[in-house]
Amino acid sequence: MFVPGRLDCGDAVPERESEIRVYAIVRSGGRQHKVAVGDIVEVDKISTAKVGDTVELSTLLVVDGDAVTSDPWVLAGIKVQAEVVDHHKGVKIDILRYKNKTGYRRRQGHRQQYTAIKVTEIPAAAK
Repeated sequence: MFVPGRLDCGDAVPERESEIRVYAIVRSGGRQHKVAVGDIVEVDKISTAKVGDTVELSTLLVVDGDAVTSDPWVLAGIKVQAEVVDHHKGVKIDILRYKNKTGYRRRQGHRQQYTAIKVTEIPAAAK
């Protein structure tokens, strides 16, 4: 019987919860990103890679269901494989400097360059 405001926990387990979720925390360009297989992630521009190339990202953490691997000695051999999808620029940032009573005004713009990568493989940690 359905009662408004109450959650029936009998058959309410979605299929996604029962699947094993594998993801990793990787480092690229001084930043950390949480990635899973099939994700498209925007990282700082990788100038040496061309569209279609495969790049390796250093791994800081791997979560495979209930198994969490954070040991640096184990993770040293694990590299996340990704394919370069696109190179593009981000949104424009306007930089305005102003000091009152002096006539000092400066205007500057900036567009960060990014590389879009698609994660193709997260190797499992050796057990």
